[in-house]
Amino acid sequence: MGGMRLTLLPGPPVTFKARLHDARTATAIGRFLGLAMVLCFATGVLSHFLQHPPGWLADRLPSRPYWGYRLTQGLHVASGTAAIPLLSAKLWAVYPRLFAWPPVRSVLHALERISVAGLVAAALFELSTGLLNTFQWYPWPFDFVAVHYAVAWLLLGSLLLHLAVQWPAIRDHFTRRSPGTLSLPEADGPDRRRFLLGVTAAVGSVTLTTAGQSVTALGPLELFGPRSPAHGLQGLPVNRTAAAAGVTRISTADWRLTVDGPRPVTLTLEELRAMPQYEAVLPLACVEGWSKSAHWAGVRVRDLLERAGGGPGSRARVVSLEAAGAYRVMEMGRLYAQDPLTLLALRLNGEVLSLDHGYPARIIAPNRPGVLQTKWVGRLEVL
Repeated sequence: MGGMRLTLLPGPPVTFKARLHDARTATAIGRFLGLAMVLCFATGVLSHFLQHPPGWLADRLPSRPYWGYRLTQGLHVASGTAAIPLLSAKLWAVYPRLFAWPPVRSVLHALERISVAGLVAAALFELSTGLLNTFQWYPWPFDFVAVHYAVAWLLLGSLLLHLAVQWPAIRDHFTRRSPGTLSLPEADGPDRRRFLLGVTAAVGSVTLTTAGQSVTALGPLELFGPRSPAHGLQGLPVNRTAAAAGVTRISTADWRLTVDGPRPVTLTLEELRAMPQYEAVLPLACVEGWSKSAHWAGVRVRDLLERAGGGPGSRARVVSLEAAGAYRVMEMGRLYAQDPLTLLALRLNGEVLSLDHGYPARIIAPNRPGVLQTKWVGRLEVL
Protein backbone atom coordinates (compact mmCIF):
# COMPACT_ATOMS: atom_id res chain seq x y z
CA MET A 1 0.00 0.00 0.00
CA GLY A 2 2.80 2.38 0.86
CA GLY A 3 4.26 2.12 -2.65
CA MET A 4 0.98 2.57 -4.51
CA ARG A 5 -0.12 5.92 -5.84
CA LEU A 6 -3.49 6.75 -7.39
CA THR A 7 -3.55 9.28 -10.22
CA LEU A 8 -6.70 10.92 -11.59
CA LEU A 9 -6.26 11.47 -15.31
CA PRO A 10 -8.17 14.25 -17.09
CA GLY A 11 -10.72 13.11 -19.60
CA PRO A 12 -14.09 13.87 -21.14
CA PRO A 13 -17.07 14.00 -18.82
CA VAL A 14 -20.04 11.68 -18.80
CA THR A 15 -22.29 12.06 -21.85
CA PHE A 16 -25.84 13.18 -21.07
CA LYS A 17 -28.34 12.02 -23.67
CA ALA A 18 -31.75 12.86 -22.22
CA ARG A 19 -33.59 15.18 -24.55
CA LEU A 20 -34.80 17.47 -21.77
CA HIS A 21 -31.28 18.74 -21.02
CA ASP A 22 -31.50 21.22 -23.90
CA ALA A 23 -32.02 24.87 -24.75
CA ARG A 24 -35.75 24.61 -25.41
CA THR A 25 -36.49 23.20 -21.97
CA ALA A 26 -34.09 25.55 -20.21
CA THR A 27 -35.44 28.60 -22.04
CA ALA A 28 -39.08 27.71 -21.43
CA ILE A 29 -38.45 27.40 -17.70
CA GLY A 30 -36.06 30.35 -17.64
CA ARG A 31 -38.71 32.77 -18.88
CA PHE A 32 -40.96 32.11 -15.91
CA LEU A 33 -38.06 31.87 -13.46
CA GLY A 34 -36.76 35.22 -14.67
CA LEU A 35 -40.22 36.78 -14.28
CA ALA A 36 -40.56 35.40 -10.75
CA MET A 37 -37.07 36.54 -9.72
CA VAL A 38 -37.50 40.05 -11.17
CA LEU A 39 -40.86 40.45 -9.42
CA CYS A 40 -39.39 39.12 -6.18
CA PHE A 41 -36.40 41.48 -6.47
CA ALA A 42 -38.48 44.58 -7.21
CA THR A 43 -40.97 44.00 -4.38
CA GLY A 44 -38.13 43.08 -2.02
CA VAL A 45 -36.27 46.33 -2.69
CA LEU A 46 -39.51 48.24 -2.14
CA SER A 47 -40.03 46.44 1.17
CA HIS A 48 -36.49 47.27 2.25
CA PHE A 49 -36.94 50.96 1.46
CA LEU A 50 -40.21 51.03 3.39
CA GLN A 51 -38.53 49.45 6.42
CA HIS A 52 -35.25 51.39 6.21
CA PRO A 53 -35.85 54.50 4.11
CA PRO A 54 -32.84 56.67 3.31
CA GLY A 55 -33.16 60.25 4.52
CA TRP A 56 -33.98 61.70 1.11
CA LEU A 57 -36.87 59.25 0.68
CA ALA A 58 -38.44 59.28 4.16
CA ASP A 59 -40.88 62.14 3.46
CA ARG A 60 -41.71 60.91 -0.05
CA LEU A 61 -42.90 57.41 0.75
CA PRO A 62 -46.66 57.33 0.04
CA SER A 63 -49.21 56.27 2.62
CA ARG A 64 -51.72 55.35 -0.08
CA PRO A 65 -53.06 53.06 -1.34
CA TYR A 66 -53.60 51.82 2.18
CA TRP A 67 -53.39 48.20 0.97
CA GLY A 68 -50.19 48.77 -1.00
CA TYR A 69 -47.76 46.92 1.25
CA ARG A 70 -50.17 44.04 1.67
CA LEU A 71 -50.15 43.58 -2.11
CA THR A 72 -46.43 44.06 -2.75
CA GLN A 73 -45.20 41.92 0.15
CA GLY A 74 -47.71 39.21 -0.69
CA LEU A 75 -46.33 39.22 -4.25
CA HIS A 76 -42.78 39.14 -2.88
CA VAL A 77 -43.32 36.01 -0.83
CA ALA A 78 -45.54 34.32 -3.47
CA SER A 79 -43.06 34.94 -6.30
CA GLY A 80 -40.16 33.76 -4.13
CA THR A 81 -42.07 30.59 -3.25
CA ALA A 82 -42.92 29.95 -6.91
CA ALA A 83 -39.27 30.46 -7.86
CA ILE A 84 -38.13 27.49 -5.72
CA PRO A 85 -39.52 24.70 -7.97
CA LEU A 86 -38.71 26.77 -11.07
CA LEU A 87 -35.07 27.11 -10.04
CA SER A 88 -34.88 23.39 -9.27
CA ALA A 89 -36.26 22.52 -12.72
CA LYS A 90 -33.96 25.02 -14.42
CA LEU A 91 -30.89 23.59 -12.70
CA TRP A 92 -31.96 20.07 -13.68
CA ALA A 93 -32.27 21.12 -17.33
CA VAL A 94 -28.82 22.74 -17.51
CA TYR A 95 -26.72 20.82 -15.00
CA PRO A 96 -24.83 18.79 -17.70
CA ARG A 97 -23.01 22.02 -18.55
CA LEU A 98 -21.30 21.77 -15.18
CA PHE A 99 -19.44 18.79 -16.68
CA ALA A 100 -18.42 20.58 -19.88
CA TRP A 101 -14.85 19.87 -20.96
CA PRO A 102 -12.56 21.73 -20.88
CA PRO A 103 -13.89 23.77 -17.93
CA VAL A 104 -12.82 27.07 -19.50
CA ARG A 105 -12.42 27.50 -23.24
CA SER A 106 -12.12 31.27 -23.60
CA VAL A 107 -12.45 34.56 -21.78
CA LEU A 108 -16.11 34.75 -22.77
CA HIS A 109 -16.68 31.22 -21.52
CA ALA A 110 -14.96 32.08 -18.24
CA LEU A 111 -17.29 35.07 -17.80
CA GLU A 112 -20.24 32.81 -18.49
CA ARG A 113 -19.21 30.30 -15.83
CA ILE A 114 -18.53 33.10 -13.32
CA SER A 115 -21.97 34.59 -13.98
CA VAL A 116 -23.63 31.16 -13.60
CA ALA A 117 -21.78 30.46 -10.34
CA GLY A 118 -22.78 33.83 -8.88
CA LEU A 119 -26.33 33.53 -10.16
CA VAL A 120 -26.92 30.04 -8.80
CA ALA A 121 -25.25 30.69 -5.45
CA ALA A 122 -27.11 33.99 -4.90
CA ALA A 123 -30.46 32.53 -5.99
CA LEU A 124 -30.12 29.51 -3.68
CA PHE A 125 -29.13 31.77 -0.79
CA GLU A 126 -31.97 34.24 -1.35
CA LEU A 127 -34.69 31.64 -1.76
CA SER A 128 -33.58 29.44 1.14
CA THR A 129 -33.10 32.28 3.64
CA GLY A 130 -36.28 33.98 2.45
CA LEU A 131 -38.25 30.77 2.97
CA LEU A 132 -36.86 30.36 6.50
CA ASN A 133 -37.72 33.99 7.22
CA THR A 134 -41.39 33.27 6.54
CA PHE A 135 -41.17 30.79 9.42
CA GLN A 136 -39.24 33.30 11.57
CA TRP A 137 -36.38 30.82 11.88
CA TYR A 138 -32.88 32.32 11.70
CA PRO A 139 -30.22 29.59 12.12
CA TRP A 140 -27.36 31.91 11.14
CA PRO A 141 -25.19 34.49 12.91
CA PHE A 142 -25.69 37.41 10.49
CA ASP A 143 -28.41 40.05 10.25
CA PHE A 144 -31.00 38.66 7.83
CA VAL A 145 -32.35 41.96 6.51
CA ALA A 146 -28.97 43.51 5.64
CA VAL A 147 -27.44 40.38 4.09
CA HIS A 148 -30.59 39.36 2.23
CA TYR A 149 -30.76 42.85 0.71
CA ALA A 150 -27.07 42.88 -0.27
CA VAL A 151 -27.15 39.43 -1.89
CA ALA A 152 -30.23 40.49 -3.88
CA TRP A 153 -28.08 43.07 -5.68
CA LEU A 154 -25.37 40.44 -6.23
CA LEU A 155 -28.06 38.25 -7.78
CA LEU A 156 -29.17 41.06 -10.08
CA GLY A 157 -25.58 41.76 -11.17
CA SER A 158 -24.93 38.08 -11.91
CA LEU A 159 -28.17 37.89 -13.89
CA LEU A 160 -27.27 40.91 -16.01
CA LEU A 161 -23.79 39.51 -16.68
CA HIS A 162 -25.29 36.15 -17.61
CA LEU A 163 -27.78 37.75 -20.01
CA ALA A 164 -25.02 39.79 -21.62
CA VAL A 165 -22.80 36.74 -22.18
CA GLN A 166 -25.70 34.59 -23.39
CA TRP A 167 -27.29 37.25 -25.57
CA PRO A 168 -26.21 35.71 -28.93
CA ALA A 169 -27.77 32.35 -27.96
CA ILE A 170 -30.90 34.07 -26.63
CA ARG A 171 -31.22 36.09 -29.83
CA ASP A 172 -30.78 32.99 -31.98
CA HIS A 173 -33.41 31.14 -29.98
CA PHE A 174 -36.05 33.83 -30.45
CA THR A 175 -35.22 34.64 -34.07
CA ARG A 176 -34.33 31.27 -35.63
CA ARG A 177 -35.55 28.87 -32.93
CA SER A 178 -32.02 27.51 -32.93
CA PRO A 179 -31.28 24.81 -30.33
CA GLY A 180 -28.32 26.92 -29.26
CA THR A 181 -25.30 26.00 -27.19
CA LEU A 182 -27.28 24.09 -24.58
CA SER A 183 -28.29 21.35 -27.00
CA LEU A 184 -27.38 17.76 -26.31
CA PRO A 185 -28.02 14.68 -28.41
CA GLU A 186 -31.67 13.63 -28.27
CA ALA A 187 -32.61 10.19 -27.03
CA ASP A 188 -35.58 8.46 -25.50
CA GLY A 189 -36.80 10.22 -22.38
CA PRO A 190 -39.79 11.88 -20.75
CA ASP A 191 -41.80 14.11 -23.02
CA ARG A 192 -40.94 17.79 -22.67
CA ARG A 193 -44.56 18.81 -22.47
CA ARG A 194 -45.19 16.44 -19.60
CA PHE A 195 -42.12 17.72 -17.81
CA LEU A 196 -43.21 21.34 -18.19
CA LEU A 197 -46.73 20.45 -17.08
CA GLY A 198 -45.24 18.79 -14.01
CA VAL A 199 -43.20 21.90 -13.25
CA THR A 200 -46.32 24.04 -13.71
CA ALA A 201 -48.26 21.81 -11.33
CA ALA A 202 -45.47 22.04 -8.74
CA VAL A 203 -45.35 25.83 -8.98
CA GLY A 204 -49.13 26.11 -8.76
CA SER A 205 -49.32 23.74 -5.83
CA VAL A 206 -46.72 25.43 -3.63
CA THR A 207 -48.04 28.88 -4.49
CA LEU A 208 -51.75 28.23 -4.03
CA THR A 209 -51.25 26.33 -0.78
CA THR A 210 -49.21 29.15 0.80
CA ALA A 211 -50.60 32.36 -0.74
CA GLY A 212 -53.76 32.13 1.36
CA GLN A 213 -51.86 33.78 4.20
CA SER A 214 -52.10 37.08 2.28
CA VAL A 215 -54.89 36.48 -0.30
CA THR A 216 -58.17 36.07 1.55
CA ALA A 217 -59.89 34.30 -1.34
CA LEU A 218 -57.25 31.54 -1.23
CA GLY A 219 -57.59 31.01 2.50
CA PRO A 220 -59.36 27.60 2.18
CA LEU A 221 -56.38 26.30 0.14
CA GLU A 222 -53.73 27.38 2.63
CA LEU A 223 -52.25 24.09 3.74
CA PHE A 224 -48.57 24.94 4.11
CA GLY A 225 -48.51 28.66 4.91
CA PRO A 226 -46.40 29.30 8.02
CA ARG A 227 -49.08 31.59 9.46
CA SER A 228 -52.85 31.45 9.07
CA PRO A 229 -54.49 34.89 9.39
CA ALA A 230 -57.73 33.13 10.28
CA HIS A 231 -56.37 32.26 13.73
CA GLY A 232 -55.19 34.68 16.37
CA LEU A 233 -55.98 36.62 19.50
CA GLN A 234 -58.77 39.17 18.88
CA GLY A 235 -59.03 37.86 15.31
CA LEU A 236 -55.46 38.77 14.37
CA PRO A 237 -52.23 36.74 14.55
CA VAL A 238 -49.38 37.84 16.83
CA ASN A 239 -45.76 37.79 15.69
CA ARG A 240 -44.02 39.23 18.75
CA THR A 241 -45.67 38.61 22.08
CA ALA A 242 -45.52 40.87 25.12
CA ALA A 243 -43.49 38.22 26.94
CA ALA A 244 -40.90 38.20 24.15
CA ALA A 245 -40.71 42.00 24.31
CA GLY A 246 -40.45 42.06 28.11
CA VAL A 247 -43.69 44.01 28.56
CA THR A 248 -46.03 43.03 31.41
CA ARG A 249 -49.25 44.28 32.97
CA ILE A 250 -47.17 45.55 35.86
CA SER A 251 -44.99 47.66 33.56
CA THR A 252 -48.10 49.21 31.98
CA ALA A 253 -50.01 49.78 35.22
CA ASP A 254 -49.03 53.46 35.57
CA TRP A 255 -48.70 54.05 31.83
CA ARG A 256 -48.56 57.57 30.45
CA LEU A 257 -48.08 58.67 26.86
CA THR A 258 -45.45 61.38 26.47
CA VAL A 259 -45.78 63.52 23.36
CA ASP A 260 -42.61 65.56 23.04
CA GLY A 261 -42.57 68.74 20.94
CA PRO A 262 -42.58 72.54 21.26
CA ARG A 263 -45.42 72.10 23.76
CA PRO A 264 -44.80 68.73 25.45
CA VAL A 265 -47.80 66.95 26.85
CA THR A 266 -48.36 63.83 28.93
CA LEU A 267 -51.62 61.95 28.59
CA THR A 268 -53.21 59.14 30.58
CA LEU A 269 -55.19 56.38 28.93
CA GLU A 270 -58.41 57.97 30.15
CA GLU A 271 -57.41 61.33 28.62
CA LEU A 272 -56.65 59.64 25.31
CA ARG A 273 -60.04 57.95 25.35
CA ALA A 274 -61.66 61.34 25.99
CA MET A 275 -60.11 62.77 22.81
CA PRO A 276 -61.97 62.46 19.47
CA GLN A 277 -61.87 58.80 18.43
CA TYR A 278 -61.51 57.69 14.84
CA GLU A 279 -62.02 54.30 13.24
CA ALA A 280 -60.34 52.65 10.26
CA VAL A 281 -60.27 49.25 8.61
CA LEU A 282 -56.61 48.64 7.80
CA PRO A 283 -54.54 45.54 7.07
CA LEU A 284 -51.70 44.39 9.27
CA ALA A 285 -49.20 43.16 6.68
CA CYS A 286 -46.03 41.48 7.91
CA VAL A 287 -42.76 40.97 6.09
CA GLU A 288 -43.16 37.19 6.43
CA GLY A 289 -45.99 37.43 3.88
CA TRP A 290 -49.16 37.09 5.94
CA SER A 291 -51.69 39.89 6.21
CA LYS A 292 -55.20 40.51 7.46
CA SER A 293 -57.50 43.49 7.72
CA ALA A 294 -58.90 44.52 11.07
CA HIS A 295 -61.09 47.23 12.57
CA TRP A 296 -59.05 49.74 14.56
CA ALA A 297 -60.11 52.68 16.74
CA GLY A 298 -58.11 55.38 18.48
CA VAL A 299 -56.64 58.86 18.24
CA ARG A 300 -55.17 60.28 15.07
CA VAL A 301 -51.41 60.67 15.31
CA ARG A 302 -51.52 64.04 13.58
CA ASP A 303 -53.88 65.33 16.32
CA LEU A 304 -51.38 64.28 18.98
CA LEU A 305 -48.49 65.92 17.12
CA GLU A 306 -50.53 69.10 16.70
CA ARG A 307 -51.39 69.14 20.40
CA ALA A 308 -47.66 69.05 21.18
CA GLY A 309 -46.96 71.96 18.85
CA GLY A 310 -46.19 70.10 15.64
CA GLY A 311 -47.11 71.78 12.38
CA PRO A 312 -48.83 70.29 9.31
CA GLY A 313 -45.46 69.13 7.95
CA SER A 314 -44.33 67.35 11.11
CA ARG A 315 -42.83 63.89 11.10
CA ALA A 316 -42.87 61.60 14.11
CA ARG A 317 -40.62 59.32 16.09
CA VAL A 318 -42.29 56.51 18.04
CA VAL A 319 -40.67 54.76 21.01
CA SER A 320 -41.95 51.48 22.40
CA LEU A 321 -41.97 50.34 26.00
CA GLU A 322 -40.05 47.20 25.07
CA ALA A 323 -36.51 47.24 26.39
CA ALA A 324 -34.79 46.03 23.22
CA GLY A 325 -35.57 45.13 19.65
CA ALA A 326 -34.59 46.10 16.13
CA TYR A 327 -37.76 48.19 15.74
CA ARG A 328 -38.17 49.54 19.27
CA VAL A 329 -37.76 53.05 17.84
CA MET A 330 -39.55 53.86 14.60
CA GLU A 331 -39.82 57.02 12.53
CA MET A 332 -42.69 58.10 10.32
CA GLY A 333 -42.28 60.37 7.33
CA ARG A 334 -44.55 63.36 6.88
CA LEU A 335 -47.07 61.61 4.61
CA TYR A 336 -47.58 58.80 7.12
CA ALA A 337 -47.67 61.00 10.23
CA GLN A 338 -50.21 63.38 8.70
CA ASP A 339 -52.43 60.77 7.09
CA PRO A 340 -55.86 60.76 8.79
CA LEU A 341 -55.83 56.94 8.74
CA THR A 342 -52.69 56.77 10.90
CA LEU A 343 -53.90 56.08 14.43
CA LEU A 344 -52.58 55.57 17.89
CA ALA A 345 -54.93 52.61 18.24
CA LEU A 346 -56.59 51.82 21.56
CA ARG A 347 -59.09 49.22 20.36
CA LEU A 348 -59.00 46.27 17.96
CA ASN A 349 -62.12 44.71 16.44
CA GLY A 350 -64.33 46.40 19.02
CA GLU A 351 -62.25 45.37 22.04
CA VAL A 352 -59.57 47.01 24.15
CA LEU A 353 -56.16 46.00 22.84
CA SER A 354 -54.81 42.85 24.41
CA LEU A 355 -51.31 43.00 25.85
CA ASP A 356 -49.93 40.92 22.98
CA HIS A 357 -51.47 43.31 20.47
CA GLY A 358 -49.86 46.35 22.07
CA TYR A 359 -51.91 47.45 25.07
CA PRO A 360 -52.27 50.20 26.10
CA ALA A 361 -51.64 51.79 22.66
CA ARG A 362 -50.06 50.92 19.36
CA ILE A 363 -49.54 52.44 15.94
CA ILE A 364 -51.56 51.40 12.90
CA ALA A 365 -50.88 53.20 9.64
CA PRO A 366 -51.77 52.58 5.98
CA ASN A 367 -49.29 51.01 3.55
CA ARG A 368 -46.73 50.08 6.23
CA PRO A 369 -44.83 46.90 7.10
CA GLY A 370 -46.06 45.20 10.25
CA VAL A 371 -42.70 45.65 12.00
CA LEU A 372 -43.27 49.43 11.83
CA GLN A 373 -46.75 49.24 13.40
CA THR A 374 -45.16 49.80 16.81
CA LYS A 375 -46.78 48.18 19.83
CA TRP A 376 -46.70 49.30 23.47
CA VAL A 377 -46.11 52.94 22.52
CA GLY A 378 -44.70 54.99 25.38
CA ARG A 379 -43.46 58.09 23.62
CA LEU A 380 -44.20 60.18 20.53
CA GLU A 381 -41.78 62.87 19.36
CA VAL A 382 -42.46 65.69 16.94
CA LEU A 383 -39.74 65.88 14.30
